[in-house]
Amino acid sequence: MSQQILQVNLRFSIPRADLETAWLDAAQPIADTPGLRWKVWLMNEAENEAGGIYLFESKAAAESYIAGPIVAALKASPAISDISAKLFDVMAYHSAVTRAPLDYAFEAAG
Repeated sequence: MSQQILQVNLRFSIPRADLETAWLDAAQPIADTPGLRWKVWLMNEAENEAGGIYLFESKAAAESYIAGPIVAALKASPAISDISAKLFDVMAYHSAVTRAPLDYAFEAAG
C-alpha cells in the first residue's frame, strides 16, 4: 500500500473564531476516518484561506474521504468556497531523510 498525502485548500467568509468553533465538532469524526494517519489543520486568516494536510494509509482511503460526508458538508456550507483537493504520492525515502512524521516502508533508493 502506498501512503497518500491529501492537500485541501478552501476560502471562508466568516470570522476565524466562528470557523474554528464550527470545526471543533468535525475534528473527532475526521480523526475517526478509516485509513487516516493524521491531519494538520491550516489557517491563513489574512487571506481568508484554510485547509489541511492529511496522511492516509492508501489512495483508496483518501479517495473515500474525498467522496464522503465530511467533504460533502464542507461543499454544502455557505461559508466555504473554492475548495480544492489534491492527492500526492509520498516520496518515502526522501521524506525519511528529512524526518517527515510518516510510517516508513520502502526499498532503498539507488
